[in-house]
Amino acid sequence: MFERFTKDARAVVKGAVEHAEQAGARGVDPEHLLLALLDRQGSRASFALAALGLAERRESVRRAVEEARRRAGLSQAEADALAGLGIDVSEIVARVEEVHGVGAMSGDRRHRGRWPGRRTGSGRRVAFGRGAKEVLENSLRVALARRDRHIGDEHLLMALTVRPGVPAEVLADHGVTYTSLTRVLYGDGEAKAG
Repeated sequence: MFERFTKDARAVVKGAVEHAEQAGARGVDPEHLLLALLDRQGSRASFALAALGLAERRESVRRAVEEARRRAGLSQAEADALAGLGIDVSEIVARVEEVHGVGAMSGDRRHRGRWPGRRTGSGRRVAFGRGAKEVLENSLRVALARRDRHIGDEHLLMALTVRPGVPAEVLADHGVTYTSLTRVLYGDGEAKAG
């Protein structure tokens, strides 16, 4: 499948691996793909994000992703659903972090020393988690549905918007949805990407 990825899409995948390694994450998650997309410039995805007003709000997106990781990857909708059952996720996070340190529920091992899945001197890298693999597979589906020959970073971005979870929720909160991306990238007479 990677032979169908454009240079920009490959750069996003590589960037996601780097984000996961820097965080000491156990694996590459959809959030790492989103962070890598935010790093891109001069690509179709970066054009779409800029057209939707996200260029100046990238740090807000990064903070929202970080907050969700602190909640063990729970989206705000999931935290709200638990609150409806009388479970205060913020209180749980605060208590865990009080004992184990800030970010203890994130799954990141940034301050906990070496761990088996981390890149080592032998070149071993973190693996792609189920969610990230689903995004990659969905990007192929998005490209095929659009009758595009190659998978670009815009397809990765679109795939993130349709998969339930933190990236889709954070993007939607910032006005980036599958529908808005489709309009910007493929719309009739509206700001088309070139």
